[in-house]
Amino acid sequence: MAVPKKKTSKAKSRSRRASNWTLRTPARSVCPRCGAAKLPHTVCGTCGTYRGRQVIDVD
Repeated sequence: MAVPKKKTSKAKSRSRRASNWTLRTPARSVCPRCGAAKLPHTVCGTCGTYRGRQVIDVD
């Protein structure tokens, strides 16, 4: 059975765990109707369309 030669420092183990906590920017797509930036697979907040259909009324 393998045995580590040296103790892993607190900084090394904590930095390895901290990599899962990094925040990433969400993906963006462009609305084909109005050209506004929106999240993929969601209703456009500017014009209210989704997949070419008017889903919500936006005033």
